[in-house]
Amino acid sequence: MLTDAARREMQERIRAKGKPTKPTVSGTAKILNIHRDTLYTWLKEFNVDFDDICKQLPMKVLSETAEMPGKYTYLIGEALVGEGNEVAHIDLLMGDKDGPVGEAFAQGLSNLSMGHTPLLAVIRPNLPPKPHTLLVPKVTVNRFEDANKIFGPAQAAVAKAVADAVEEGIIPKEKVDDWVIICSVFMHPQASDYRKIYHYNYGATKLALKRALAKYPSLEKVFYDKDRAKHPIMGFRVPRLWRPPYLQISLDIPDLDKNKKIIAQIPRSDRIILEAGTPLIKRYGTRVISDLRDVAKDVFFIADLKTLDVGKVEVDLAYDETADAVIAAGLAPEETLNAFIHEAKRLGIYAVVDMLNVDDPIKKLKTLREFPDVVILHRGIDEESGRTIGLELIPELRKTFSDKRFLIAVAGGIVPETAKEALEKGADIIIVGRYITQSKDIERAVREFLELTPSMREDIDLFRVHVE
Repeated sequence: MLTDAARREMQERIRAKGKPTKPTVSGTAKILNIHRDTLYTWLKEFNVDFDDICKQLPMKVLSETAEMPGKYTYLIGEALVGEGNEVAHIDLLMGDKDGPVGEAFAQGLSNLSMGHTPLLAVIRPNLPPKPHTLLVPKVTVNRFEDANKIFGPAQAAVAKAVADAVEEGIIPKEKVDDWVIICSVFMHPQASDYRKIYHYNYGATKLALKRALAKYPSLEKVFYDKDRAKHPIMGFRVPRLWRPPYLQISLDIPDLDKNKKIIAQIPRSDRIILEAGTPLIKRYGTRVISDLRDVAKDVFFIADLKTLDVGKVEVDLAYDETADAVIAAGLAPEETLNAFIHEAKRLGIYAVVDMLNVDDPIKKLKTLREFPDVVILHRGIDEESGRTIGLELIPELRKTFSDKRFLIAVAGGIVPETAKEALEKGADIIIVGRYITQSKDIERAVREFLELTPSMREDIDLFRVHVE
């Protein structure tokens, strides 16, 4: 019995890692479904050396494994269909009986869990579909009323969807005796309409099966939708910034109510970033970001900290108030910037370095251990004159750091004319303050910038007819 269990554990390790790996007492005990301490007791009682067993295995296991399929079928599907309390959410696994899905199927059916008792899906009593399907309730079932919903319309819906999927050719007929399905089913405790429960769970199961066989979603689909998606329960979208160009509006007026009024007049656009400017943060602290979220839940927010010291601490303060990005001063010591960038990336937000008054931005960037997500070419308010803002640095930055993925922003007295020139030279973000925030017609001022390029005029959801 022990030798067989060690052999099975070694086979699993070979399948997982592609090379012989010595079995362990813990892994073998798991195969035997006992605690490792129990196995140690047995070994001692019967005077068996586990290493002696292991020495007998390698050649035998390798020859047996060579006859096994190189890869088991392991398919994953998910779908949410319907609305209200009867909404259906299906997660499923589909694969070979003698593979990991089959093992999970057997374990689920033989190891019952209170409130989440697995059951075979049946079209009617005594008529399960093929492939055999194990239905597992996601929500704890602790009342007979809830059990009836699972053992009634949900069970029938899942079974019928599997049977129809085979008849319609979604599931290959030649695989019905080789595969099994594990289907996790959501059931709201307040769901009451049996017809809708059946209707939605049938549709969700059918869709999840199609997606599993199609290996949905593709990476292209994930990349396309990840910044467009809004989770229905969360209720807001969290954008990222890899679809430039963007218009960044700097809210520098140190008055919270005025800034809320400004935000209310800004037209909705996926190309807009909001910046909590330094004067605003100095007056209210980083908590002003959370306050502004009341009127701008879906917008990408940057905290202009102009960090010069204690980089990690300032990043943490802004992060706790839901900032999507933080700005440090390029004049800060190398050690401060390294800590600042590292902490921002660790927390999953953008690290931005503002090159205001930095004599040689390229030289400064070369000293950093990690590269920032955004580099700002900035002319300060007190030195604004003329229309040049170091735009010649844009192609030089691109060329020097061609192996890095980063965005270039330009700031300092930007008007539509200089913005257009900056975009033509390759800027990704145009940072505008007073031209918008002090305008008598804020919406018109914003649209002047959004009209500069075709891509800035196009909102993400403009041509989306259906959202899954």
